[in-house]
Amino acid sequence: MTDLRLGVLGYGLRGSLARTAHRPGAGSRVIALADHDVTARTEAATAFPDARIATDHRKVVEDPDVDALVILTPDHTHARLACEALREHKPVFVEKPLDIGIEACDEILRTAYETGTRLYVGHNMRHMPVIRLMRDIIGRGDIGEVKTVWVRHFVAYGGDWYFKDWHAERRNTTGLLLQKAAHDIDVLHWLAGGYTRQVQALGDLMVYGDNPHRRQPGEPKTDDWYTEDGHWPAHTQRDLNPVIDVEDVSLVNMRLDNGVLASYQQCHFTPDYWRNYTVIGDAGRLENFGDGPGGVVKVWNSRRSGYRADADAEYPVPDEQDEGGHGGSDPLLIDEFVRFVREGGRTDTSPVAARMAVAAGVRATQSLRDGGTPREVPDLDPELVAYFERGQTRD
Repeated sequence: MTDLRLGVLGYGLRGSLARTAHRPGAGSRVIALADHDVTARTEAATAFPDARIATDHRKVVEDPDVDALVILTPDHTHARLACEALREHKPVFVEKPLDIGIEACDEILRTAYETGTRLYVGHNMRHMPVIRLMRDIIGRGDIGEVKTVWVRHFVAYGGDWYFKDWHAERRNTTGLLLQKAAHDIDVLHWLAGGYTRQVQALGDLMVYGDNPHRRQPGEPKTDDWYTEDGHWPAHTQRDLNPVIDVEDVSLVNMRLDNGVLASYQQCHFTPDYWRNYTVIGDAGRLENFGDGPGGVVKVWNSRRSGYRADADAEYPVPDEQDEGGHGGSDPLLIDEFVRFVREGGRTDTSPVAARMAVAAGVRATQSLRDGGTPREVPDLDPELVAYFERGQTRD
């Protein structure tokens, strides 16, 4: 089987996904890439020496040799670029979040439906070993029927990853409650078996907003913008983005369409980086301690008691190879995308679920900026829901 020929738009922080997808002779390879930034183009030329490198995305979108597009550009550009590619009848991979607005997400799904072109969204956490493990435990009925889900996200590197570039500005992201939480909201929906219908949120810019050490407009990030061990405590960060108007702490309460109650909490100045999920059913609960190799998911379901660290069952998080990033989930994500482009069919990721995660994030952000006023999450057109649930096929 010949390689699927990929065109890539954007080579920033998620350029690692393009490198993962580039495996000549093993199913897919990058043959064209576009980015506005000269440094990104230089790095891309090194990573993909045989690829055509351009400044204009249209040269990649309209390239007749490109079989499918991988969109890794900033969030607010996703709808425009994805719809252009879909109208060229080229299958599209869109990095999460699908976009930063509900209407923009609906436009992408509608365009995919009208053109009959395959759409895939890069919610790689659905392939993370810890998430698959928790879903398997729930699916076996070990904790009974899910009733409530609590998620805490500790983002130790938030100051490096989200407050030194375009992520720090509402116009590009809506807010980190959408941009960063889209992963966890999607997983929460997947574990709970429903979509958010009502949200109420609070949040604030507590640490990075007071930091006066900003770069000048147009000034590039410094070479040491990210280090594994440095830039701690959070207030010692330097060379932040000139504009910072997104929250660094957010708290959300959610009611799902199946009655499940859920909460999500995000903080960008913690000393540790990981996600903690607690899922409680009517016959037990599970909780993960660590979300990668060395972590464990514990289940309490045999009896009532006081605090006990020794659970009724403990399951180690599978020790997957992490060469492709995100606990080994990125290579699996690419595998699924390539298979989907070639063969069609159902996928573990879902454009409908991606839209619902964005919709919940948008409405929650509106709530927290309006003093915590509850908001309703709008439905998606049932015609689109049915189309994508069928695996993007007509009746």
